[in-house]
Amino acid sequence: MARRALVTGITGQDGAYLSQFLLEKGYEVHGVIRRSSHRGVEDHRLRWLGVADRVQLHDADLADVSSLLRTVNDVQPDEIYNLAAQSFVASSWRQPILTANVTAVGVTNVLEAMRIGAPGARFYQASSSEMYGLIQESMQSEKTPFYPRSPYAVAKLYGHWITVNYRESFGLHASSGILFNHESPLRGVEFVTRKVTRTVAAIKLGQASELRLGNIDAKRDWGHARDYVRAMWLMLQQDKPDDYVVATGVTTTVRDMCKIAFAHAGLEMDRHLIIDPAFFRPAEVDVLLGDSTKARAALGWTPEIDLETMIKEMVDADLERLRRDPLS
Repeated sequence: MARRALVTGITGQDGAYLSQFLLEKGYEVHGVIRRSSHRGVEDHRLRWLGVADRVQLHDADLADVSSLLRTVNDVQPDEIYNLAAQSFVASSWRQPILTANVTAVGVTNVLEAMRIGAPGARFYQASSSEMYGLIQESMQSEKTPFYPRSPYAVAKLYGHWITVNYRESFGLHASSGILFNHESPLRGVEFVTRKVTRTVAAIKLGQASELRLGNIDAKRDWGHARDYVRAMWLMLQQDKPDDYVVATGVTTTVRDMCKIAFAHAGLEMDRHLIIDPAFFRPAEVDVLLGDSTKARAALGWTPEIDLETMIKEMVDADLERLRRDPLS
């Protein structure tokens, strides 16, 4: 029989790419979706990848442990990937309680549903490089102390440590991937990379004239979501659960990322880029640079798609979308 995977956050960027990856490996893929007034559009990423009709979706919510337990009992998964979260850092200052309830306590709810309904399953928790925040080391590894700088990062840190606690308390096969920034054409438009590529595409097509950003000197370690979902899967194939940093080991400023996008579209960045103080964070994370030595050695994982290739892919995808529908 095919192995069964249950994915929370299946309609997000990582959930869609992970679903495609697992389907290619012969899995039966189930996903958790929460009730939405926009039913019918939430699976657009799955449709973009051509896999929407190959996954089975279940109504449940990370804030409702009974719905999660019912879903786990119904699916009886071999692997559970918890990717769901309130995942936009800027929104976490405006919605800190929602962020805590979903991004933090929601992890406990999924773990409880697994512990009761499918204790033999293997669990993946999507931890985040934002947990490092005010960095304590120039390169961040699994041993680097955390110093979260946003309600989102604080919530992710809770989710990370409760996963470790359930692993140690109940003997669950529960692993965390401390993933550094990873992007793709399926990234939400509120995130800086997609905001850049979509706006660059709109400027190229005459649908916009300027790109407004905050701190363009912030440095990030950017990879491609396709590479990072492969790392998630590799973690759950190990005999023993553990925590792994997943990163490229290369840091780039937002400014230089913008240069790649504008150059690919044949545009002059200085004519269109405007620094707007409204987009500065209350507490900034200036530099993130991951040390993925452990993942490379233990999992045999290496990133295959570089930043320039990824940004060009994103610009091209946004040009295609906007030519088809300027409101997309």
